Amino acid sequence: MIQKSEQRDFSGLRPLEARQSLTHECVQQLTAQILSGKLAPGARLPTEQEMIAAMGVSRTVIREAVAALRAEGLVETRQGVGAFVANNARRPFRIELDGLESIAEILQVMELRTGVEIEAAGFAAERASKSGLQKIANAFDAIDLAIERGELGVDQDFAFHCSVAEATGNPKFLRFLEYLGRFIIPRQTINLSSNLEQRAANLRTFQKEHRLIVDAIAARNVAQARAAMRNHLLKSRNRYRKLAESLQENERAISRR
Repeated sequence: MIQKSEQRDFSGLRPLEARQSLTHECVQQLTAQILSGKLAPGARLPTEQEMIAAMGVSRTVIREAVAALRAEGLVETRQGVGAFVANNARRPFRIELDGLESIAEILQVMELRTGVEIEAAGFAAERASKSGLQKIANAFDAIDLAIERGELGVDQDFAFHCSVAEATGNPKFLRFLEYLGRFIIPRQTINLSSNLEQRAANLRTFQKEHRLIVDAIAARNVAQARAAMRNHLLKSRNRYRKLAESLQENERAISRR
């Protein structure tokens, strides 16, 4: 039980702005306190009333934030006593996919994908079953059909990359891509061109690169499959990097007016 005379330091907590998610903001602040060591393993979190006063949010927000921290393994609760920093508290690996708003952040995820998917292509070439090869081919054909319909083919493109990951026979590859979700296909976030004809041309370029991957895996050529996937992902990163530079130049031009 905390004595009335005990001095507790809440200087690290500050009022929250009414932005997208107060719960998310609350989680971020408390996580920072825990990972910095200001709230040490075994330490009790401030009470609900103390956090409400410090951050200016409702009891519901505080409870949702504590529940989120508990789910992440950073906090444990003791009935009738309060919430405490877990003794083995550490930040789980996470990519805030809802926050992928800038091209720079998308490029970071694309870099992360590169190493994983290059190896996945190699393992797929080495291990894919007949049904696995057929699934890759079907996924490739589905992208073609989406392009013919004038669509971006985001879901079909994601399915293609997942089919390669699944063909490795190692479920961790597929789970990693599923964790990232459709955000691994950045054209759903960034439109490469508002011109429909140019956009279709861009998508056909992607398909030429995909074709090289499909053919190498079907030929059981491990080195070629890795090279084809590397070529596709590096070219994709370069395309989006150039787009980022173009958008930044446009913003500078507008600001100079």
